[in-house]
Amino acid sequence: MIDHGRPVLAVDIGGTKLAAALVGPDGTVLRRQETPTPAAPPGAPEVVGAALAGLLRAVVAGDGRDGEDGEDVGNGGNGGNAAPAAVGVASAGPLDVAAGTVSPVNIPAWRGFPVLDLVAEAVPGAPALLLGDAVAAAAGEQWRGAGRDSAAMIGIVVSTGIGGGLVLGGTPYPGPTGNAGHIGHIVADPAGEPCPCGATGCVETMASGPAMVRWARGQGWPGADARELTAAARAGDPVALAAVDRAAGALACGIVTVAVLCDLDLAVIGGGVAAAGEVLFAPLRRAVATRAHLGYVRRLRVVPAALGRDAGLVGAARAALGAPAGSAG
Repeated sequence: MIDHGRPVLAVDIGGTKLAAALVGPDGTVLRRQETPTPAAPPGAPEVVGAALAGLLRAVVAGDGRDGEDGEDVGNGGNGGNAAPAAVGVASAGPLDVAAGTVSPVNIPAWRGFPVLDLVAEAVPGAPALLLGDAVAAAAGEQWRGAGRDSAAMIGIVVSTGIGGGLVLGGTPYPGPTGNAGHIGHIVADPAGEPCPCGATGCVETMASGPAMVRWARGQGWPGADARELTAAARAGDPVALAAVDRAAGALACGIVTVAVLCDLDLAVIGGGVAAAGEVLFAPLRRAVATRAHLGYVRRLRVVPAALGRDAGLVGAARAALGAPAGSAG
């Protein structure tokens, strides 16, 4: 039985960063740390595993730097050093919820990796639950962020990859295997580039941060990363603007496809690339409006995430707590 008066440990695993936080029953982030995801070749899962285990132990113990400046984050204190009541683990996918394993496309060292076994060893005695990172981000935004007024939404993480999570009828919908909402692998261009998932022309091959940079560099743009690219687009660089427009079109294709199928009223966009602001959101809204022909789809709104880098952590905490949609804890 989970003690709903105690904080839970929330974990967010992605190709770029590993993050963990103690989160209070009301969704307040009490203590948070993150570390870059180590580069590890296939066959060396222990490299990433050791980094994650160390991060979890540090957050539970209160060791190391919290937030950006070494102070406790949030308004609820530091959560103490007691063991968390439960652990919610959000991971990039694909994943197997029943087996407790993950095979993130952007972490090649992890294929069928038993992440819940690792969590049980690092944080003994706390029940753990696994869900997709984008499902967690959507749940977090619907609980405490930009989706509080929506009963049918998709939360999308645009970063190293592109993930999506659905909230239907006010409840997160992970699907039977935990992989529902995987918008990054909807095919936007059947004649496009091969995708690491094995398909061709997926949204992720055009709209992720690395994909945008790869295309722009192929057009002669000299920059190195997505942050530089979006800054160049804001400054009016034509190649950078074209790369963002191309990405917005692919992402809009995925959003409208899901909205047609699931009767959505909201798309909440987060992740590192989404931090670009209106340089991404303006062409994205135009592209969605161009493709939204059916009346019920035209009501769809596209908004930025409100919780920033904490969305997945808040959603993972919600799952660990078993908090109902829209509740206070």
